[in-house]
Amino acid sequence: MKKIREVVITGIGAVTNQGTDAGTIWEAMREGRSGISTISDPAFKGYEGWNVAIDGAIEGWDPYTRLDKREAKRLDRCAQLGLFAAQEAIEHSGLDLSKEDPTRCGVVVGSGVGGISTIEQNVMTLIEKGPSRISPFTVPRLMVNAVAGNISIQHNLQGPASAHATACASSGHAIGDAMGYIQRGLADVMIAGGAEAACTPLCVGAFMTMKALSTRNDDPEGASRPFDVDRDGFILSEGASICVLESEEHAKARGATILAKLVGFGNSCDASHITAPNAQGLGASRSMMGALRDAGISPEEVDYVNAHGTSTPLGDAAEVAAAYNVFGSHARKSEGGRLLMSSTKSMHGHTLGASGAVEMIACIHACRDGVIAPTINLTTAGTRREDGSIELFDMDFVPNEARERPIKYAMNNTFGFGGHNVTLIIARYDG
Repeated sequence: MKKIREVVITGIGAVTNQGTDAGTIWEAMREGRSGISTISDPAFKGYEGWNVAIDGAIEGWDPYTRLDKREAKRLDRCAQLGLFAAQEAIEHSGLDLSKEDPTRCGVVVGSGVGGISTIEQNVMTLIEKGPSRISPFTVPRLMVNAVAGNISIQHNLQGPASAHATACASSGHAIGDAMGYIQRGLADVMIAGGAEAACTPLCVGAFMTMKALSTRNDDPEGASRPFDVDRDGFILSEGASICVLESEEHAKARGATILAKLVGFGNSCDASHITAPNAQGLGASRSMMGALRDAGISPEEVDYVNAHGTSTPLGDAAEVAAAYNVFGSHARKSEGGRLLMSSTKSMHGHTLGASGAVEMIACIHACRDGVIAPTINLTTAGTRREDGSIELFDMDFVPNEARERPIKYAMNNTFGFGGHNVTLIIARYDG
């Protein structure tokens, strides 16, 4: 039987509303600083009927600090974000790709909606000016695989290349897929993660009419409240995060600094509803158990779970149910359980298809630094039943302040519309 190779993380780059590099974003996560604000994009003006006035857009970001201006102008914002994060990740890893065999280096990047702003802009052009005025760059800008394709072209990555579009689970799938290429010996280096730029009028309006978004407009920084009884929906955000994955052998041979190990990947489907999660968390439980089996560890060995935790009434309750299913007494505070679970979406909101990759920042630093990012805005952990009564959650969500504790294994959950569930397990690297 062919040996399964060990996979390590040697670089990470990111841009979100908390910062334009992974180090700054981690500092904001650790300190519990929110990046949510009142919508300021002039594209939202001229429409009536908004009852959502907040989002997690990135303010003041200049893509041209890392990207060639002429080339970047041809890209949708989603691809700009992804290429920007990829450039940082590669620099952070210390990789000199000119010295690598390009056929042994690949890329997998996920996105929920891809170039949605390009679609919106060109639909308006079609309506107002006719088809002859549609940009010839429309198709290559709007494709969900545009991020992966452009990263491959920019860095001459000729190995395995693909793109995932499984809603909010997209970047989790991308990282798990990339991990598999290395394990099976099909690549030595993989660039993997996610990008999303969905803070547009159509996306905000569509999620608003679904009643999926928070309407706590007078308190933007307090609006994202995962696991709190007063949560009322998620905050739509944008961003990108890209990891450099390598075989441990390859990383050691070039003297790389190894940040963490990627040891487990599980995925499943609820197969029950196109948007609502299984209320008992059964699909999420299967994903989590699959990742544990893949990692070869027991539930009790997991120290920290970075929750999907979007701040929706149904989603958060289902994820808690899944944690009870998988971890039992290890998850329950009343039974002496020491499992920690937090949601950094309380600070940066929901970056849809990029969320799993963005939250890898918190998982890597939990293992590397022994610091767990908090769930901010958490006053009372629980959920309101239909009759108005409150069911309290019996878990430690690291409320409002970061926690120091040695972490050996961290679990990263991402669950998406369509019933898609993805779980990754990250381990501290001890050499």
